[in-house]
Amino acid sequence: MLKKDPVFWWASGIFALALVLFFITQSPNWLFLGIASYLLRPTLASLGVARRHMDERQMSINYRSGNIAFAVTIIVCVICSIMLMAKNDHAFEMFHMAIVVGLATKALFNVILIKNFREAAQKILVGVGLLMALFTSFSSFNPFDPASFIMNILPGLIIAGIGFLSKSYPRPAGVLILAATAFLLWKIFSKGFDWGQIAAAVIVCIPLTIGGVYLLCCRTDKVYIKPAGEAS
Repeated sequence: MLKKDPVFWWASGIFALALVLFFITQSPNWLFLGIASYLLRPTLASLGVARRHMDERQMSINYRSGNIAFAVTIIVCVICSIMLMAKNDHAFEMFHMAIVVGLATKALFNVILIKNFREAAQKILVGVGLLMALFTSFSSFNPFDPASFIMNILPGLIIAGIGFLSKSYPRPAGVLILAATAFLLWKIFSKGFDWGQIAAAVIVCIPLTIGGVYLLCCRTDKVYIKPAGEAS
């Protein structure tokens, strides 16, 4: 039986708006609103906004179905990417972007939703920095030019180093990271403005911005733990 709570009525209103948009414009954009209406309740619950409208059983079902749906989506993206690569169709890069963005988002929110913001920032910076160094090493490895190789992986290692130091010097680290993020954005888009550059900006700069803001604005390392008797 459907729960007719405020979230239900908001989702119904968004879906009705999607149908009106479809009948008026015949545009496929109505699908975005239709998907938003379907995902509204589980998304709000996952972010801790509407948990009082969901019981533990619903939360468990939402968690399990969400993980299954995510795994199926990644598998479909991989299959489509392989098929396009076999045809030498460069549209496979969009599926690569979807895979990387999906995995990066899941990893990012696994850290953020703990709500230990200073520690989350440290993990984000170290993780992003090491991944930058790793992927850069794949594309620039040359046993005959070690100096160039070291220079290419150095930015990622510096970001990871700032992440390690952020526990002792959070605000200076936050300022450095935000400045580095602005420089990286300029560097990325100076090479062009295509799907590859957009993906790089999203995957690298958004986590770094979140980490920098957490270090500057959050004053505590304590995780909030709700008392056993407190109402949800």
